[in-house]
Amino acid sequence: MKKKRYSKIDRILEMPKEVCTDIPKIIITGFDEMIIENFKGILEYEEFFVRINTHIGIININGFNLNLENMTNDDIKVSGKIESIDIERTVE
Repeated sequence: MKKKRYSKIDRILEMPKEVCTDIPKIIITGFDEMIIENFKGILEYEEFFVRINTHIGIININGFNLNLENMTNDDIKVSGKIESIDIERTVE
């Protein structure tokens, strides 16, 4: 898959990078909620561990009572008691 680029026109129009490229955007609300935009897929899902694949790496979420909510083709919401987040870079 060809990687999208952030062009000069995107900068002039002040478009956010996550809108114009495949770069994921992670929004964390306290320790109870996390939204990941521009994800590729779910690699692993347990009540205590979730692995989500993105275009630049894998996001590992550890916690308790983790649930996947509001999934679309581009974003996903993880709720529950989030204890830690680890990001594995796969692309440079």
